[in-house]
Amino acid sequence: MTLDELRENIDRIDDTLLKLLNERMEYVHGVGELKNTTGAPIYRPEREQAILNRLKAQNDGKLTDSAIDALFLELFAVARNLELPERVAYLGPEATFTHQAAESRFGAMSAYLSVGSIKGVFREVDSGKAKFGVIPIENNSNGIVSDTIQCLTQYDLKIIGEVVVDIHHVLVSTTDELRQIKKIYSKDIAFGQCSKFLEDFGLDEVEQVPVESTAKAAKLAAKEPHSAAICASVAATMYNLPILFENIEDDGGNKTRFFIVSNFDNAPSGNDKTSILVRLPNTPGALVEFLNDFEKANINLTKIKSHIVEGVSIFFLEFNGHREDKKIKKIFDKHASSIKFLGSYVKETDDI
Repeated sequence: MTLDELRENIDRIDDTLLKLLNERMEYVHGVGELKNTTGAPIYRPEREQAILNRLKAQNDGKLTDSAIDALFLELFAVARNLELPERVAYLGPEATFTHQAAESRFGAMSAYLSVGSIKGVFREVDSGKAKFGVIPIENNSNGIVSDTIQCLTQYDLKIIGEVVVDIHHVLVSTTDELRQIKKIYSKDIAFGQCSKFLEDFGLDEVEQVPVESTAKAAKLAAKEPHSAAICASVAATMYNLPILFENIEDDGGNKTRFFIVSNFDNAPSGNDKTSILVRLPNTPGALVEFLNDFEKANINLTKIKSHIVEGVSIFFLEFNGHREDKKIKKIFDKHASSIKFLGSYVKETDDI
């Protein structure tokens, strides 16, 4: 085929896609009207995952699984916002990894609310000012985020989804020579995650200035001569900062997991994970007895972490399955006074 013939075929397919997408939106609108009569939530992660799984199972073309995810997650977000635009609160500011996690699930069309603290995100969702909240729960290098655990203890919101984001840092500066850099801005955790790079290039002796977020670090570096920032590439783009080095983190597999919280429960998807908080009696063997019940029921525990919240020891547990599974319901009934159910949601990963 000639170039013109190829382009004509692409245009013809685009025209067909537009008609089909509009037809899909009509059906989505019908679903939305039915949900409005029952008060059911517009966002159903388990239904979206089922669609993605079905499409990927029958795919025999050039699209990869990740490409299908990217295309259809954006399509789902567009459909939701046509039906009922809902605000998404996230731990800000813009161009942070939490913002990136939020956009990966809710798309570019959603209304986003940047909030300055994890507790603030919970507060906005709990008050109804936002329908969803996105907050970090753990990093594979730095562990569990204590503020998130505390808020899960204090608020009655439900975890309805998880998002895992690969964390890649860049060094940015308006100065193109490393020896001219006199100050580096970043979040304190990011300095630790990039310590080997800083040492290798003699930047460990340069003044390191911790700030609230890597996005703020980029903003400051854009204004101040002879300064630099460790941030995400999206922040470099936002503030028009040249990238001097990419992927400077010590751990090439650096990942952060985020929770999506809201005020409803998910239906089972067939591939779920459940999170709970447990306060056990202060008696010998209480924890062993509790954990043995999971072993007897053949339930795979994927995480157990102890925390002190307001002077009280609690355990954060995660395991495969949905709250409605019969063997899990039995454990919940037996230990009802000790368990706070946080949510059952589509599993993206066993652990990071």
